[in-house]
Amino acid sequence: MVNESPPGAQVRLPLERPPRVAGSGTAVHGTDTRSEVFRLPDLWQLHLYRYSAELVVDGVPHMIRPGHVSLVQPGSVVEFRYTGRSEHLFVHFAAGAQDGPGLPLPVAQPAGPEAGALTDTLRRAVAAAPHSPARASAEVWSALWRVCDIAARAGSATGAHTPVGRALAHIESRLPRPLTVPEVAAAAGVSHNHLIRLFRAETGDTVVAHIRRRRMERARHLLRESTLSIPAVAASVGVPDLQAFNKLCRRELGASPRAVRAGQV
Repeated sequence: MVNESPPGAQVRLPLERPPRVAGSGTAVHGTDTRSEVFRLPDLWQLHLYRYSAELVVDGVPHMIRPGHVSLVQPGSVVEFRYTGRSEHLFVHFAAGAQDGPGLPLPVAQPAGPEAGALTDTLRRAVAAAPHSPARASAEVWSALWRVCDIAARAGSATGAHTPVGRALAHIESRLPRPLTVPEVAAAAGVSHNHLIRLFRAETGDTVVAHIRRRRMERARHLLRESTLSIPAVAASVGVPDLQAFNKLCRRELGASPRAVRAGQV
């Protein structure tokens, strides 16, 4: 049997900015021919299926069934092998620019309980596209993030259900409090040493360095955008000692808290 997404069959999708929707709708295939081969040189393809067929992407086969979703990157050679009349929702889009490699996602996967909500979101995108491109873009962006959540729950992409994802979520929710690596590891459900290895492999950073950087990113935001006092900012990011906060600001942001507030960096 062909798997939904064979090992290693993933794409990396930029999602930090909304996509530009180039085309969307309901497509019907398999009435005149049982096989189609094509490629979209510059556009991503998002499909939500109502039928069973075989999808082959760059030579790798994937079995699709009703309620499955697929994501194909630009330039890939795509072949559909139908068994009869086949109808699916589709969106062709250009991904927003992004620094970094993007989020890893399977080429094809079952949407499971999310299929209904995903269908509704894509239908809203299709309806909005002719008269409100911005609304269509927002709906597709929401759908793509939902696809990420589906993959995360299945354990096939980095997300809140992986050890590193759980560690990141724990850190974000507790930045104002004291944090230790053993505590973060316990929240992630792995040993101290295992988390250190996983964290470095997936983020390129240490746990301690990540905590320090996120605290200072939040501090920079509060210094520049709020009227909170500097001591209050320091306390809100888990560094209540003003001398230590000042040192961290200089180390991570390149200036004192007052200089950051004044917009000098």
